[in-house]
Amino acid sequence: MRHWRALIVLGTAQFLMVLDTSVMNVSISQLVEDFDTEVTTIQAVITLYALVMAAFMLIGGRLGDILGRRRLFFIGLIVYGTGSAVTALAPTVWVLALGWSVIEGLGAAMVLPAMAALVAESYRGRDRAVAYGVIGGLAGAGIAVGPLLGGWVTTYLTWRLVFAGEVVVVAAVLLCRHMITEAERTGPHPHLDGVGATLSATGLGLGVLGVLQSSTWGWVSPTNPPFTIFGFSPTLFVVAAGIAVLAFFVHWERRREAQGTDPLVHLPLLRKPVLRSGLMALLGQNLILLGLFFVIPLYLQVVQGFDAFETGLRLLPVSITMLLASVLASALGRKAGPRRVVRLALAVMAVAVVWLLATIDPVIDDAQFAGAMALVGVGTGLLASQLGNVVQSSVGEVERSEVGGLQFTAQNLGSALGTALIGSILLGALAHAFTTQIADNPELSDEARKQTGIALESGISFVTTDQVRSAAEKAGLPPSEVQHVTNSYASAQLNGLKAAILATGGVTLATFLVTPSLPAGGSTRTKKGTGAPAGAVGSTH
Repeated sequence: MRHWRALIVLGTAQFLMVLDTSVMNVSISQLVEDFDTEVTTIQAVITLYALVMAAFMLIGGRLGDILGRRRLFFIGLIVYGTGSAVTALAPTVWVLALGWSVIEGLGAAMVLPAMAALVAESYRGRDRAVAYGVIGGLAGAGIAVGPLLGGWVTTYLTWRLVFAGEVVVVAAVLLCRHMITEAERTGPHPHLDGVGATLSATGLGLGVLGVLQSSTWGWVSPTNPPFTIFGFSPTLFVVAAGIAVLAFFVHWERRREAQGTDPLVHLPLLRKPVLRSGLMALLGQNLILLGLFFVIPLYLQVVQGFDAFETGLRLLPVSITMLLASVLASALGRKAGPRRVVRLALAVMAVAVVWLLATIDPVIDDAQFAGAMALVGVGTGLLASQLGNVVQSSVGEVERSEVGGLQFTAQNLGSALGTALIGSILLGALAHAFTTQIADNPELSDEARKQTGIALESGISFVTTDQVRSAAEKAGLPPSEVQHVTNSYASAQLNGLKAAILATGGVTLATFLVTPSLPAGGSTRTKKGTGAPAGAVGSTH
């Protein structure tokens, strides 16, 4: 046990951050009610959390090289614990965003790259393989436990207790800090590329902000933006600004390397086909998973009316099968090769999406839904068992920390885009279907169409049919037209959900395009003495 004490401490931090995200996903409806807000606002909070991690993960990896990974790990835990305390006490949704999305996100961006590097430093050879296997198992355990535990606490007590409990766990880990050791660093310390850090965070932030706000601003024609540009919605202009800033970031990094100064990212790493394909597949994996984990709780809670605990129970199949598949598929990857396993995983995910589409009905078929979600877990688990290994095995020991930062950046960028893009498609499809059905319904008067149009101009939210009925009654519509408007919205809800799930299927098929460069055989086996890489380490699964 003495030999594995460091792993216990590091694994506890891993479990904590996976649990955190799982709880937030099943508490969406309760958060909307507690803070008297809308689903889109909670969507923004969830997206901002992943975005902060994606934007600052590269910086976190570099700070580990500058300050020392052990020191940064514990500084990050203190920041994370502070954010958990703020979240537990949050009186408004904006304080929730500050505590959970910003402060906890910054803490996680410090902890995760340092944790991956400390596991590699604490263990060698077969012990390292075992250590990373345990870390991956704990990530899977957090996925399995999070929805159920978070759902139960949210339903019968309060979601705030989960975050208060996180503060206690962080304090316990800090008391065990002597169990983590780090070899003394020799040679000159690298310097932080402040300009590069600012450019990368700004570019990523602008890009995801534009995608997130598209559901409110509109993509091209303005719906409810704070301003317009030449009469168009600012969405594409904001996204384009993000791309332009990232292009300048690339130029800046190349200039730093040419001058012999420390860049934030060594861009030549990305010329390695295996690494590049692994990162793109990780981005696709998290975009699919987090997109589904945003849409499905809305279906269960808003459409079906389930509470957080009942939602957690129905998400349990995906958690269990993901855990089992990620553990059992490691041996399959050694025999069949990562490329085949990843393609099998994507094929399974595509079938799961089709099955899931068939289950989106006004009355849920629990058996069919459980089967579809279990298949989603199998596909995701197969991906998780291979991609981290592919990414980490594509480089040598010296580059592991930097590549770990790239890995977590891809994962969290995928998470942010998953919530933002799939959420935008959901609301856009909902608005289109509702508008079409109102316009085509001969039973509705011109006044009903006018009142509905006025409501849609101020933006649309994914709300319950009872809320729509109440709004129609307040608008003075007669009872028969109130019912028609409510039925039209209920039908539009299902259309919006199906469009969003179908979009995740499109991402699944698109991810096939990055698989040709993945290793076909045993080339991703870890080199002698380096151990296994962090295959499933991540905060957003």
